[in-house]
Amino acid sequence: MNFGFTEEQGFLREAVRKFVDERCPMAEVRRLMKTRDAHSPELWRALAEQGTLGLLIPDEYGGAGLSWVDFVVVLEETGRTLLPSPLVSTALATMALLEAGSPAQRSRWLPRFADGRAVGTLALLEASDRQGAAGIALAAVRDGEVDVLRGEKRFVADAGAADVFVVAYRVGTALRLALVPKEAPGLRVELVPTLDETRRSGTLVLDGVRVGPEDRLVAADPEATLELLLDCGCVAVTAEGLGAAEGALAVTVRYANDRVQFGSPIGRYQGVKHRLADAWVDTESIKSLLYYAAWTIDERRAELPRYASLAKAYLADAFTRIGVDCVQLHGAVGYTIEYDIQLYLKRSKWLRPMFGDGDYHRDRLAALTLG
Repeated sequence: MNFGFTEEQGFLREAVRKFVDERCPMAEVRRLMKTRDAHSPELWRALAEQGTLGLLIPDEYGGAGLSWVDFVVVLEETGRTLLPSPLVSTALATMALLEAGSPAQRSRWLPRFADGRAVGTLALLEASDRQGAAGIALAAVRDGEVDVLRGEKRFVADAGAADVFVVAYRVGTALRLALVPKEAPGLRVELVPTLDETRRSGTLVLDGVRVGPEDRLVAADPEATLELLLDCGCVAVTAEGLGAAEGALAVTVRYANDRVQFGSPIGRYQGVKHRLADAWVDTESIKSLLYYAAWTIDERRAELPRYASLAKAYLADAFTRIGVDCVQLHGAVGYTIEYDIQLYLKRSKWLRPMFGDGDYHRDRLAALTLG
């Protein structure tokens, strides 16, 4: 059995790497960091023209209908250069529609996701910051066939750039998922400052937002759909985090070869070599877990929760360690804004709690094993 990537996936990796290197080098990343949403509509449309945005979308809606393993290849490359984009957020909104959207909802949103006219994201977390169905407390008031929402969703990724939000709430004890467009009356987005300026989030304020039958997703089991979205989120951010960890390692290896101390490049010293070697081992170990987790989304979904948690738990701790080590190997200049390595450390800090930190996923793995 061939456990490697196909030739087509290799071509895909090369195409995405060329695109991000040419269209969004680090100078452009730094420019986008200073904008309101860290989002470039022009870059987003260029990604659409390349076919990247429609990767997971069936061809009947204007996409390519490829797999999550293909998508992971893309995310590794966008993570390597810290590309600021709502790629992960829109992919998760796409999964919500593919799993639970009505034909009308899919026809309305999926073609717009594929061609870059729209951005989607999930709005799940609340003040408790608890992952999964246990953290959903937002209660709707019924008005005939309409659910009226009053409350907040916090830590909404790419909130400022999104055109539609997948919102989780309850009617009584029953969990529901709905699509809420940004122009819905009573909806307001409040941006919040973040450590990693390449990744923006915000608070979604719902003040009497009305959700009709045409807006609700038709999930047979909303809790199972929610868990699937969270597991897909784990896989996606782990893929971007892996790419970023490899990017940080590459930047530091170049620095270690260039920086001369005591008449020799610092990369020749054992204390530097060992830490770089440890970082490389960590990135290679993450790959095995990540690629299998991505494969299970399409091929063996019953195994997805276990491997999504294994991959995210490893990445959450290892990338933070890699980020710290790479900054320290730069010496004092690694902490300065002028050097790019500090951006990778900030990405590691942003990624660590996203879709659950290492402790959360180790507890989850224990529960899955015992349960």
